[in-house]
Amino acid sequence: QLRKLGRVDHQNAFLDTDVQERERGITIFSKQAVLPLGDVEFTLLDTPGHVDFSSEMERTLQVLDYAVLVISGTDGVQSHTRTLWQLLERYNVPTFLFVNKMDLGGADRAALLASLQGGLSAACVDFSTEDGDFLENVAMCSEETLAAYLETGRVETAEIRALIAARKLFPCWFGSALKLEGVTEFLEGLEQYAPVPACPAEFGARIYKIARDSQGARLTYLKVTGGTLRVKSLLTNRRPGLPDEQVWEEKADQLRIYSGAKFRTVEEAPAGTVCAVTGLSRSRAGEGLGIETGWTAPVLEPVLTYQVLLPAGADVHTALAQLRRIEEEVPELHVVWDEALGQIHIRLMGEIQLEVLQSLLSRRFGLEVSFGEGGILYKETIAGPVEGVGHYEPLRHYAEVHL
Repeated sequence: QLRKLGRVDHQNAFLDTDVQERERGITIFSKQAVLPLGDVEFTLLDTPGHVDFSSEMERTLQVLDYAVLVISGTDGVQSHTRTLWQLLERYNVPTFLFVNKMDLGGADRAALLASLQGGLSAACVDFSTEDGDFLENVAMCSEETLAAYLETGRVETAEIRALIAARKLFPCWFGSALKLEGVTEFLEGLEQYAPVPACPAEFGARIYKIARDSQGARLTYLKVTGGTLRVKSLLTNRRPGLPDEQVWEEKADQLRIYSGAKFRTVEEAPAGTVCAVTGLSRSRAGEGLGIETGWTAPVLEPVLTYQVLLPAGADVHTALAQLRRIEEEVPELHVVWDEALGQIHIRLMGEIQLEVLQSLLSRRFGLEVSFGEGGILYKETIAGPVEGVGHYEPLRHYAEVHL
């Protein structure tokens, strides 16, 4: 698809399109790219790896058919890797693993595979070389598969696909992205073992991200999970139990298929398509449309709270409205206006996210904010059961409460 290989350290990586991403050499916002492989067309959703932006990553998990977990060959399984693994398990996403940077000193293939099997799952199997004990290792992931293998000496491709889809087998490849080692083999494996899932005929879609384009147009990123989405279709989040004031019904003005910073418009998006929709003003990340009822609450939440300090002369209500616009794209900010104190408070994942937010407000609105000293968000719970009795008896009234 690309004639020239991009590099993070050269600030020309294809999917790191934002100015801050190029400057910092990290992914901050999830991106989309269309990737044809043989007879299958994949939609690649590139997500942040940095822990400060893990909520952005989590939002995309609910629309994935498969995940590719990239692990550093020199660092191995870290605490954040285990967090990602638990999230993939929660969202029930079949997962392929690519262990990168194997060209660097200290990358020990056997030790890495052992750490994957010990730290993530015993069903992590090396697919880089399909010889020797390969079939036996695959068969060990399921009692039924093992029984058939002992009888025939074979494991069919369809069976391997089924084990991966059921999260009973996690294929691993080893290589170096920079030197293109192991990449072709990995892509061939992806094409062979990640078939296109079947989708229902009735319309459904899941919103996973809100963003704005360079012209300021509001974009609702969603995956069509059933039926077909057409331009000018009327979309709604209406579902049982949702209060009327929260229900919206709006037209899909434009359907955009993004690849990096560029996009093409289409008249319709069949099931399986990931696209950005214009024309929706009240949509939220996590909402389901059509047969995708319900709303998905995130697991990862910020741990720090900060007071937003506005520059002298800045109108607090204008600043609040601008922060609310950013909150649509980064819902974990939880912007709060404390009227009694006249203060704005937000929640953040860490220092890097704080700096990115400062830069975003400056570039988009010309608002130069600073932040008060951060505080840690604590969660309280009941230590144990207790019974309390309250008695209240003023003139002509009587109340007794047992708690």
